[in-house]
Amino acid sequence: MVDRSARILLVDDEQSVQTLLSFPLRREGYEVVQAVDGREALDRFAEQSFDLVVLDVMLPQIDGLEVCRRLRARSAVPIIMLTAKSEEIDKVVGLELGADDYITKPFSMREFRSRVKAALRRADMRPEAADDAPDEPPLEQGDLSIDFAKRAVLVRGKAVRLTYVEFELLGALARNPGRVYTRDQLLSRVWGDASYRDPRTIDVHIRHLREKLEADAKEPEYIFTVRGVGYRFRDGR
Repeated sequence: MVDRSARILLVDDEQSVQTLLSFPLRREGYEVVQAVDGREALDRFAEQSFDLVVLDVMLPQIDGLEVCRRLRARSAVPIIMLTAKSEEIDKVVGLELGADDYITKPFSMREFRSRVKAALRRADMRPEAADDAPDEPPLEQGDLSIDFAKRAVLVRGKAVRLTYVEFELLGALARNPGRVYTRDQLLSRVWGDASYRDPRTIDVHIRHLREKLEADAKEPEYIFTVRGVGYRFRDGR
């Protein structure tokens, strides 16, 4: 598992925050690489591989939202964004740019550790872990093909790149066609709990999925909204 050997890129320009967050991470056995501005974060990311990025929104040189956009353009690494309480718009924008999760300052160490562990569990998709997992046949539905073992998706014959969260959401829905999931249920399926998370997080990721999978995102063929409840995958019957 990633849990004891994960490498985490911690990006924050406040030394007090770096100290506060890096200590419990290292005590958990993780390797922590620090960066104090957006440019340094991109440089560190280019130099080595990471299992998780913890990224503050407000950064010198290049802000966290732009760093998130650039990282997501070349990698599916899980990204947790740190936002101040007054930066509600940044949460939404961060998710739109591809962040997997966000934590609002101030937060407890218990919450922080829980979010980090959940992100690393989702990222634990190394070949050796997949080899130990039972084979699951690909799912074919119309022009959509999902290969769970390879975490690969084809739409109309073309490969579609999904983030970890997008793939997990799609898998949860597609494995149970016709079943309606509430937002809280989907939060729990993907993150392990819904305690600290805004249900709107699901709406943003579902919108991204539709943009990538549907011929017309406004007239979906695969992922349907059940008004007032949540979402369901189309029933193949």
